[in-house]
Amino acid sequence: MSTAGFVDFVVEQLASMERVSAKRFFGGVGLSANSVQFAMVMGNSLYFTVDDTTRPKYEQMGSVCFSYTTRKGRVQVKKYFQVPAEVIEDPVALVALAREAVDVAHKSKTRSTKKSAA
Repeated sequence: MSTAGFVDFVVEQLASMERVSAKRFFGGVGLSANSVQFAMVMGNSLYFTVDDTTRPKYEQMGSVCFSYTTRKGRVQVKKYFQVPAEVIEDPVALVALAREAVDVAHKSKTRSTKKSAA
């Protein structure tokens, strides 16, 4: 499945959520709900935003964080964890995790807005 086809599939699986949109960025696609980016697709992998309270759930599912390689070595982005294929195929489970990721992303956005206003 192409990246575009995969993104279409994920957005379709999230149809019960309001205002989910996909927008290209860097080497992938960002997914937003109500203007808050909560996920990204890189290749054919879906990553949701996590924090210290939600990350353990992903680790228990055997998920890994997003990472990429530079000349200096491997960089791990622990803000984004991969969503397992079996969750992506189950729209109820996917929407539950997505709503949680939206909450995490919204809290993170609110905190950074407050910091810049101070």
